[in-house]
Amino acid sequence: MAVYADMKVDCGPDFVTLMWTESRPQADTSLLRLGNCFPTSFSAGEAYFYVDLTDCNFRRLVTGDALVYSNDLTYVASADSYNLAFTHPVVCAYDRPKDWYATIYDPVFKTYSLGDLQFNIGLMNDDFSGPAESTRFPLGSIIPIMASVVQETHQPLLLLLEECVAATTPELYLESTMYPIISNKGCLLESVSSRSKFEPRQKSSEIRLSLQTFTFAMGEEVFIHCKLLAWDPNGLDSTKKACHFVEGHGWELLDNLAQSNLCDCCESKCKSRRQRSVASEKHGMVHKAVIGPFTITDLNS
Repeated sequence: MAVYADMKVDCGPDFVTLMWTESRPQADTSLLRLGNCFPTSFSAGEAYFYVDLTDCNFRRLVTGDALVYSNDLTYVASADSYNLAFTHPVVCAYDRPKDWYATIYDPVFKTYSLGDLQFNIGLMNDDFSGPAESTRFPLGSIIPIMASVVQETHQPLLLLLEECVAATTPELYLESTMYPIISNKGCLLESVSSRSKFEPRQKSSEIRLSLQTFTFAMGEEVFIHCKLLAWDPNGLDSTKKACHFVEGHGWELLDNLAQSNLCDCCESKCKSRRQRSVASEKHGMVHKAVIGPFTITDLNS
């Protein structure tokens, strides 16, 4: 772990987390970039990144017994800003695995130029018209969550929440205590026993979730770790979907009730009938994101 005056970097086995604490007045932390990646989450004084080493244009260098990944944290100042642009190096060094060898570049992943998509996720107010006014939610209340993907120069994409878990830490570890919210490739588990549900879409590149608070880590800081998937709207199957449970009806598909049979596997194990291949992966892109922290409070406290 490397600690700087304003930057804290943690080099994981195949990912990097970076927390930037802003000390300059009037600086906009949303303008920070790690390589070509936007912050996973940000607030008035901090920006947080959780990225894979294979993302964000990390550069890889092998020198002797070391495997080094490097990148740049940059601040993109706006034209009318009093804060100047800057660049900080970000470096993670590892022992070179004995069986490591260079992978062959496959240009098929660049077919749709999806590498520069901008993903956003955050807590919203009650009608999803703006950010949440508070990060404290009484037990039983609804937490509005919205995720979106900016796709100005791409073919239309459908945004899905493939997986979401709650935890008490901004990073996930094997020993972390987790509370599953969405799993099994898009099944909203919390909808079975609560008022949680996906809201009707306003646009394909956006997904809204009304999540009822639950009895997990009461009074502590909670983070929700999600895996977002931008996908071909015509390529839905049992592993590419958004399903929630509706009392009296069962599992329903958010985007097409007539295809709700894609949700039948939510009670078992969801698997694609088609073999996974490089050719199919070009239709989408996965991005990990973290929401929080927020606190679930006891009504009696």
